[in-house]
Formats: sequence, C-alpha cells, structure tokens
Amino acid sequence: MGGVLRVEALWVETFTGLRMRQFERLLKVVRERGGNGPGGGRPWCLPLADRVLLVAVYYRTNLTMRQLAPLFGVSPATVCRVIQRLRPLLAIEPAPRPADAVERLWIVDGTLIPVRDRKTGASSRNYRFSANVQVIIDADTKLVVAAARPVPGNTADARAWRDSGLAATSEGVTVLADGAYINTGLVVPHRKRPGRALLPGEEEDNAEHRRVRARVEHAFARMKHYKILRDCRQRGDGLHHAVQAVAHMHNLAMAA
Repeated sequence: MGGVLRVEALWVETFTGLRMRQFERLLKVVRERGGNGPGGGRPWCLPLADRVLLVAVYYRTNLTMRQLAPLFGVSPATVCRVIQRLRPLLAIEPAPRPADAVERLWIVDGTLIPVRDRKTGASSRNYRFSANVQVIIDADTKLVVAAARPVPGNTADARAWRDSGLAATSEGVTVLADGAYINTGLVVPHRKRPGRALLPGEEEDNAEHRRVRARVEHAFARMKHYKILRDCRQRGDGLHHAVQAVAHMHNLAMAA
C-alpha cells in the first residue's frame, strides 16, 4: 500500500506548520541525535525524513495511529513504533546560560494540558483531567527557553515552579511571572492588601507587567496549534516528549 504523504513542500507546510527549510533543520537535528541508527530488528520501511514527518504530523493533527497509517502507507503498529523511537529525538535543545544574562528578561507561566493518563494528570480548575506544564520564554525573541516535566493539573504554579528545576536554568536572569508565583523570587505584580490601595505608580507598573507577560500566553496559543497539546492520549513520558518536541518546532517556526 502506497502512502499519500511524503517529504515535499506542499505536504510539510500543510500538515506540520513548518516551512521546508525549517523542517530540514528539524530533520538534521534528529539525524545528528542518531535517528538513523540501528533500532534492532528489520530495517524501517520509511526513510528517516518520512518518519520525522510522521511524528510532526501526529503532533500537529493528533490523528490516531489507525488514521495516520494509510496516509504513510504503513501499518498502525509501525506508526506506533516510529513515534516511540523518534519522539525523544525531537526535543528542544537545553538552553545555554546567556552571556548577557543580567540584561535578559524571561517569562514563566504554567499551562494546563488535557491528558488521558491518570498517573500524569489530575482533575483541575479547567474541569478536565489535566497536567500542568511550566514553560519559560524569552521576552524579546518569544522563543521557548525551557519546559519542565508535567505535573498533575491541580498543582499550584508556585509549587510546580519550585519542583520543576527551572530555577537553576534561569539563575541570574530576571524572570517575570503572574501573581500565582508569589514568594518564589520571581518578579510578580504588586498586590493590594486589606485596607490599603496600591501606591502611586504601582498600577502603572502592573499594567506594564501584564503587557509584557501576555507574550507567554501568545506562545501557549501558538504551541497549541499542535493539537497533541489539546488532548494528549500518550501515556508515561508521552506528554513530556510532546511538549519538548512542540517547543522545538515552535522555535523553528518563530526563528526563521
């Protein structure tokens, strides 16, 4: 059975949200990380480029294995094996410490992602079974700097931040956050206290804070064009790998 989708500009741009040169950069990273290395057993029936396209299409469309199989001319079991093998190799590169760290401004926030895995998620404030994922973006470039492992969706953002390990990544960098991150050492808005209004200038500070912090919400909106982050059926580390890969593809789309 022949497949429909192949690594051609029309299919890549339509089904992944990446331009051809951006997809080629993603393919290069996967190849350098050993994507074409021995996997044991019989050789793959699809070339590496088609396998990377398959995973990108899966994250973008959230189609089932049974739906993806005829598009690539393979069996659902092969689709599953390809995704399991390649998904860690699409992850975003760890952010190096910027040379001008003191002058940089990063923004952190958590987003809730609906999941099916009862060990990963929890019933949360969006009335769905969700996981909380903490993400840092660069305020200037709007690129994702780092994304933490998912925690249950009923975890408070401040606790999720403390447990995420992202504090070490952002050491020496000014990090903006909303009021849910109070007492974390991050830059949060001024708060009203009982019987005391905001001091002169604090409301203006808060307005500017909201204006800048909105950039992380815009980043979440763009990342959720990849429908895997609207309803993740993957179990175990599947959501973590999906977030890392989507962050990588988001950065490729934004940087070019």
